[in-house]
Order: sequence, then structure tokens, then C-alpha cells
Amino acid sequence: MNNEFNKEAFKQSVLDNLTTSFAQTIESASARDWMLALGKSLSGISNKHLLNTEKTLEDNNARKVNYLSLEFLIGRMTGNNLIALDIYADVAEMMAEFGLNLSDLLEEERDPALGNGGLGRLAACYLDSLAAQEFPAVGYGLHYEYGLFRQSFEDCHQVEAPDAWKGPYGYPCEVLRQELTQQVGFWGEVEAYKDEGGKPRRRWIPALEIEGRAWDIPVLGYKNNSAYPLRLWESRAIESFNLDRFNDGDYVGAQYPSLEAANLTKVLYPNDNHEQGQILRLMQQYFHCACSVADILERHLRLGRSLESLPDYEVIQLNDTHPTIAIPELMRLLVDVHGLTWDAAWNISSKTFAYTNHTLLPEALESWSETLMGRLLPRHMEIIYEINAQMLKDVGEKWPGDIGKLRKLSVIEEGNHRRVRMANLCVAGSFAVNGVAAMHSELVKTHLFPDFDSLYPGRLTNVTNGVTPRRWLKFCNPGLSALISQNVVGDWAADQDILKGLLKQADKKTFQTAFMAVKKANKQRLADWVKNHLDIELDTNAIFDVQVKRLHEYKRQHLNLLHILSLYHRLLNEPGFDINPRVFIFAAKAAPGYALAKDIIFAINRVAETVNADKRLNGKLKIVFLPDYRVSLAELIIPAADVSEQISTAGKEASGTGNMKLALNGSLTVGTMDGANVEIREEVGGDNIFIFGLGVDEVHSLKASHYIPQEYYESDALLKASIDLLYSDVFTPGEPGRLSAIADNLIHHDPFMVLADFADYVRVQGDIDKAYSDQAGWARKAIVNTASMGKFSSDRSIRDYVDGIWKLEKVSV
Repeated sequence: MNNEFNKEAFKQSVLDNLTTSFAQTIESASARDWMLALGKSLSGISNKHLLNTEKTLEDNNARKVNYLSLEFLIGRMTGNNLIALDIYADVAEMMAEFGLNLSDLLEEERDPALGNGGLGRLAACYLDSLAAQEFPAVGYGLHYEYGLFRQSFEDCHQVEAPDAWKGPYGYPCEVLRQELTQQVGFWGEVEAYKDEGGKPRRRWIPALEIEGRAWDIPVLGYKNNSAYPLRLWESRAIESFNLDRFNDGDYVGAQYPSLEAANLTKVLYPNDNHEQGQILRLMQQYFHCACSVADILERHLRLGRSLESLPDYEVIQLNDTHPTIAIPELMRLLVDVHGLTWDAAWNISSKTFAYTNHTLLPEALESWSETLMGRLLPRHMEIIYEINAQMLKDVGEKWPGDIGKLRKLSVIEEGNHRRVRMANLCVAGSFAVNGVAAMHSELVKTHLFPDFDSLYPGRLTNVTNGVTPRRWLKFCNPGLSALISQNVVGDWAADQDILKGLLKQADKKTFQTAFMAVKKANKQRLADWVKNHLDIELDTNAIFDVQVKRLHEYKRQHLNLLHILSLYHRLLNEPGFDINPRVFIFAAKAAPGYALAKDIIFAINRVAETVNADKRLNGKLKIVFLPDYRVSLAELIIPAADVSEQISTAGKEASGTGNMKLALNGSLTVGTMDGANVEIREEVGGDNIFIFGLGVDEVHSLKASHYIPQEYYESDALLKASIDLLYSDVFTPGEPGRLSAIADNLIHHDPFMVLADFADYVRVQGDIDKAYSDQAGWARKAIVNTASMGKFSSDRSIRDYVDGIWKLEKVSV
């Protein structure tokens, strides 16, 4: 407990907020009222920490990293903040005095809908680790009103609905910073003029201007006094209401400016399979970057620093290509607004930006129509042309006369419809480019950007991803957290190397029993949730086999489905075949415009309906697809998992972080040699992970030799039987072929080589079944996984960034 915490004063604050902010008495207040009052009182503490930290950093003239990301999947903050402040037990005791259970109250908090998947969750983990280790930082994102979408299932189909996460009373953990408001322009024209010295200049005259308001969510350091802002920009009209139009009876037109401005931060990733969606998405990206870069520059100048010293005090880290437009935006401000020469501005800008690449998929490397960019951001398009011209001079000097190299490295992709390649712009405009796992970073050098690696030696580097153990073990798995604390020396949540102390417990029967008892309790907690929300009974003695992540073909949820179909077929048709009972657990959202991904969700749900109702299976198989995957649901699923499915095609997953969270909580990984799986295997040992499938070189070799998936279908009887079930009406009675889109895609296309890996996947799943039959052996493997995950802490990732890229100094408050 925190001895400096004044429990009585905090208790009175909660009561005051209950009455003054929410007009409730102790007798009338609902659980949600109590949660909001608690959150509001807690924000009073966190806001003081935020202001104290800002002053301390200014007094110390500290260098900062500014982490730009369109996603920050922070999860519910209240419980995590109580742990960070070391007052969780005090507040639980306080709420018990009112007859309330703190854990129940925390369930009332909504997940902030500020992200979608691993990209946003990684950003949230990094802010947590920056605060925990007191490395100065600001996170910059967008204040989405609805986020991505709230997912439900109707007739097994995904249905999307707005996720109004703030509710009618707002979000208690955030605070409006009105003094940081920015103005952002769009469209318009570029004007040539001469300055007072007679030098030719150019300036952008926007046709539309929108206001960006800053909301700060303080991210608290673990048991220290630091708090760093997650600064989220909300778009608003500068003139939100036209009284003349209203008085003329044009009631909608009177509010049009505010309606148009609000669209910018309405939802995360607006659907871009039509022109208006593309315009909105690019506007969203620029709005994010313009507000953030302006804030960084204004802070720097307000502290009396010179423009030339910007790289000495500020690093801007681009999390993927979404914030790329920050590079030409900074150049525009330096050249057009502050009057620097191009060379002087580029000397500043190119030393300020760093870029994290998150994908090897060519189709995922973002590009924008040159025409659209030129219309929406005309001055930025001019600046991009100049950046490209300067970069291509370097290319021409290194490879004289090599037109192929010029085309490959150019920021502008040639063709009938020229496009701006944002990844190329990032590499050209950054002093450091990192991949997110050792294998991924090597493939970035050898396959994705080999020529850039030759052009800029040493610029491409690696920082393996990590996850915060404070949320992904201490908070979400209190049973295991307590067991670990009883058996190691020191605060493992602050120093993850301490977890290695569990290795000496791995062979002890008493510890194995205690470890598996915690796992069983977590499985029961998840089973209770499934029963209450989906009315499906789960056997907690079964293997809980989990695949939770974004729904995408390269993550291969359909390979998992084929294995389930193979088990179903064998259990019904092979009299001697038997397995341990297994519960397959899925949770994932498919992008609204991604038809095949939505087909896979539909197929899994339809198969689940049939399998779960088939009494011939004697409970050997169960399938549950949990709707609306989010951080709070992950916090329930991950501690309960026995098996972690990390089955992407080798060379396609940059890193993964779900694999780390699951292994940290004692789940055994079944996976390909892809992303961070490679490094997890190095840490836990080959006996404590289940590896299958083609390696990266084999994938490339098979693709080069013209992979024909139909040959696998025709030569493997079990594979054929499994796919044929999709063509039948077993899962869609009276509608044969309803699931054929997936089968056709696999047999005739299969871009991610599902069929090539199927046989080995079935083989390794058999190994898992055998291993689970030896509960002592399984417990040992699970303990070794938890004990060996120290490397995959986001604290270590941040230290790698700090030492290798950002060059920050710790500043204690």
C-alpha cells in the first residue's frame, strides 16, 4: 500500500463527485455512477502528476520523443492507474466500506475506442513503459468519437455499429487543453510572392480551415510521480454556427461547418473503397500530423530554443506510414512560415524524424493518389516533389544511369495513375528506420528496402516489440501475479528479468499444481463470461485454444478453421480417433470492406453452431467466437489460454505482440517461424513451443516455382475432406456452397499458402494433444514460458529505442 495516500480525503472526494458531478446519493447511485465518481477523483491526482511532470521536464531542458500514431489502444485506464499509483488495495478497501466491490466497478468502464489492433496496442504499451522508466515523451493521436466499430453477430454475420465509448458524461481520465488548440488548412492554392528582402517565396492559402482541440489522457508511471500526455486531437469548425442561415430557416445549413469538421475525427479508418472515403482518410492523417507538428514546434520555440536546435530536443517517431505527411508539414513550416532555406530546413527535418515499419506486405505499404494529394494539400505535394528530386540525385550518383533503381526508390510511383509512396518518403526523410522483430528487420533490409539499405548504410535497424507486464500480467492476471510475487525476489513488474527466478520452480510439483490451479481459475472466469453472454457451456478441463487478433488472410484464421473441420471429420468417421476435449476460441474484427475476412467470420460462426450442437462428439469440440474484441476482452481471454495460435505465413507477420502476452501468461505457442515467434523460440527453447510449416526461404522458393494449391487439395485426403465440408450443406442446411467462397479462394488462389502448411499444422496439433495429456509436463512448459518472457517487455523495447535511436535521458519527478 502507498503510505502517502490519504484514503479519507480520497473517499470524501469520491463522495463529493458523486453528488456534485452526477447528482446521486450513496443510496441512489448505480455502479456506473460510482465508477465515474471514482474516475473523476482519480483524474485529480493524475492531472497534478501531469502538470508537475511538464514543469520538471521544462526545468531540466529535457529531450523528448514525440510518438505519432493514428491508433492508441489504451484499454480501460482506471484499474491500471490504481496499480501505477500503488493504491489499488487502499481503494478496494475504501469501496468495500460502501458495500461495493472494486473489481465489479471497474467492469463498468468502457474501453476507449482509439485503436483497432496490434499497432495501437503497441503504442499504448510504449507510452506505459516510457512513463514507467521516466523517459520524456508525448503520444500524439486522434480523439475519435466512435473509433472503429462495435461488432456483433446477426445470423453469424459481422454487424458493425458506432462505438460511442465516451457515453453521456465523457471520459473521466481525460482533460481538455484548450490552450493548445491548433488551426489546420485543406485544399486551396499555392501563391508565389517575394519577401521583404526580395527573395521568391511560396505560401499555401487553404480554402478550408478547421480547429484542432487537444485532449490529454495522462499516462502514469509505475510507482513514480511521472505522467506523460497521450494528446488526442479533436476536429471542430472554427465558426460552428451561422446565425443568419438559421434565421433564414436553413437549420441544417446553419450547422454545416461543424458537421463537416466533426467528420474528420468521427471514426478510426473511414472506409476508403470509394473516393470520399479516401479524401476523408487523407484529411484525417494530415489533421493529425499538422496539429502534432505545430504543437511540437510551438513548445520548442516557447522554451526559447532556436529552430536549428530542434533535433537536439525533439525526436518525432512515426508509427507506421499513417503520419508520414508530418515530414513535408515540418518542411513547410520551416521554409514557408519561418523563412529557412531548403537546405537548412532539410538539415533540421531529416535529423528529427524516425520511422517504424510494421509490414512486409506490399499491398499494406500505403500510397496515395498524386492527384488527390495535389488537390487536398497542394503545397505539400510540391515539397514531396522536391524531397524526391533531392533523394534521386543521391540514387543517380550511387547508380549512374540505372533507371530501374530510380523507379524503385522514387517516392512517386510511375504509371497511368501516379501515386505517392509513403514508405519511401519515410525512409528518405528519417534518420532511422526500424523493423519490429529480428527476422522482420532483416527482411526489411533484404526484401523490402534492399536498395535503400545500400543507399543509406546503417539507417535501417531493429527494435523487437514488447508488451507491458503491468497491464498484461499484473493487472489482467492477479492470480498468477500474486503467485509469481510469492516465489521471486524483487518487483518483477518493474524489472522483468526477475521472472527468470521462476525457472527453479518449474520442476517442483507444488508450484506446478499452484500454477495450473491459477490457470484453471482463469479458464472458469472466461467460461462464466461465455455462459452469461453467449449461453455456451465450456468444459474448463478442455484445452483452451486461442486465436485473438485482427481478421486477415495472412493471419490465417482459415487454417485454424480447416484444422477444426479435420477434427470434426475424423471424430465422426474414424472409429479409433480420439483427442483431449478442446475449446477453440476466436475473437477478431474484419475491416468493413474486407469481404473474404467477413466470409471467414461467417464460416467460423456457422461451423460453431453445428459443432457445438452435435451430441455425437461427446463434448470433444467446442467453438466460440467472442464478439467485439477489445482490450478488456483480451484481458479476460489471455490469462485463460492454454494454446496460443500464431500461425501467419512465414515472412508476413512483422512481429506480433499477442504471442508475447499469451506466452507471458503461461500459454504455449503453436506457430510458424515468423515475426517474434523466432525470438520467443530462442528464449523458451524448442521443447516449450510448437513450431510447424514452411520457413521464409521455403515460402519464397515455393512461390517462385509457381505454387499450385489445388495439387495439395487433390493429394491430401484429410485436406480434401475438410475443404469439401465447406462446399456441402453440413453447416448451412439446405444451402450447399454457402461457404464456398473460402474453399474456392484456397484451392484456386491461396496467396498465403494455407494448403501448403495444412499437413504439418495437423501434425503439430497432434503433438499438442499428446503433450496436454501429461499435465505435469505441460505445467513445466507453461512455467518456462512465463519465466522466459522478460526480453519481450516493452520496457526493454523502449530502452533499445532510447539507446539506439532516441538518445533520451531519464528525468525523475
